[in-house]
Amino acid sequence: MKISQKGLYALQAMMMLARHYNQGAIRIRDIAYEEELPEKFLELILLELKNARIVESARGAKGGYQLRRAPAEIHLSEIIRLIDGPLAPFGDADQLRSLIDRDAAHRALYRVFLEVRDAAAKILESTTLADIANPTPLSQRKGRKKKSEAGVLPMVVQGSAGRSEK
Repeated sequence: MKISQKGLYALQAMMMLARHYNQGAIRIRDIAYEEELPEKFLELILLELKNARIVESARGAKGGYQLRRAPAEIHLSEIIRLIDGPLAPFGDADQLRSLIDRDAAHRALYRVFLEVRDAAAKILESTTLADIANPTPLSQRKGRKKKSEAGVLPMVVQGSAGRSEK
């Protein structure tokens, strides 16, 4: 899966709108400035998000864009599929299943691609704007161990030990 620059800009704009949820509409100029995004390109992205009924616009002096739903109700998969299409390197899950059925010689390869697609989709479908707009430190998340408790060993980069001794 590859996220386009347009997809990245859409996610960044949506994160900003999530951080300002329930604070009224925000002007495109302010979103572009805060997120360092090109204003004209952002206009097109927000129009696409509006047509998909993910954001809504308000006109007038206090006009701009805001989320139509709470950040906890908007999943990353919804935004990425809208802007960039399927979450798989070879199309959608049905297309991969069809390849698995038809191409016996490469069935194992397509099964791996389907597993990659399913894993990516599971993460993106379970992650909301609320999760990433105001992320909770890992140590404070429910049911997660603190980094020091996780049993993670320090990473050793090959050849780095000899350099410091020289």
